[in-house]
Amino acid sequence: KNVVWILMLLLLVILGVAETIDPLTDLENIAGKLVFYQMEGNATYVRDKGELASDVPTETMFELFDPQNNFSKAKFTYTWDLGNGEVIQGTEPVVRYHYSESGNYTLQLKVGVNVTKYAPLLTDVYSMDVQVLDAIKNIELKGPSDYEVSQNTSLAFHVDGSPPMWVCWRFLLNCVPDMMGGCTLTMLYENTLRLNHTFTSAGVHCLDISVRNDISKLQSSFSLYVKRSNNTHMFFILSCAAVLVATFSFITVIACRPRHHKV
Repeated sequence: KNVVWILMLLLLVILGVAETIDPLTDLENIAGKLVFYQMEGNATYVRDKGELASDVPTETMFELFDPQNNFSKAKFTYTWDLGNGEVIQGTEPVVRYHYSESGNYTLQLKVGVNVTKYAPLLTDVYSMDVQVLDAIKNIELKGPSDYEVSQNTSLAFHVDGSPPMWVCWRFLLNCVPDMMGGCTLTMLYENTLRLNHTFTSAGVHCLDISVRNDISKLQSSFSLYVKRSNNTHMFFILSCAAVLVATFSFITVIACRPRHHKV
């Protein structure tokens, strides 16, 4: 009997110790990661490379890694430092904001956790470097839309996105789509695209331009009217005039030549 009582006492002691020891007090850090989302219209994009578009609604979420549910009853606090002078505090693992200007920022999140009433406050800090870029929203032709055949033409376009940008362009005669043809790829390091081209035939030509940077893409088409060169018309007129002058001169010479009568 004594042995049985001793075993029962030992079991009660072990259970009591197990109840007083909280495994959460041994936690030292909070595992998780930051995830960025941006909403444009009805579309939501995951920005997992640290590149965001300016003036676009942004949502950053802290995803907690807690496979054993150690923090299922814990209370969290979040302090978001966006790196632009704005600090947002709350109890939800998500923050909604937007960057109004392009540039480089460091977003920093401080997470605080109250695991139990008597356990010390756990804190951890997460940070991520963010590059904010201007999305490509417009391609504008600077200059006239009328050109001449056989004339070296310079076309200038303003692109309002953040460089560097990849530009793919091609000319289409009579605006007929060419499914087999390729395009000319150019890297643009500024906001002005300059193209030099010589039109070989008159009519309506289309210029297809596709521009993209790391966070956006835009495709546009321009109709260009190409007319025959005035120099060509002048050359034709002068040639005709020269022929007429030569013809009239020949007739005048024939008409005015003295005639010799036989005696």
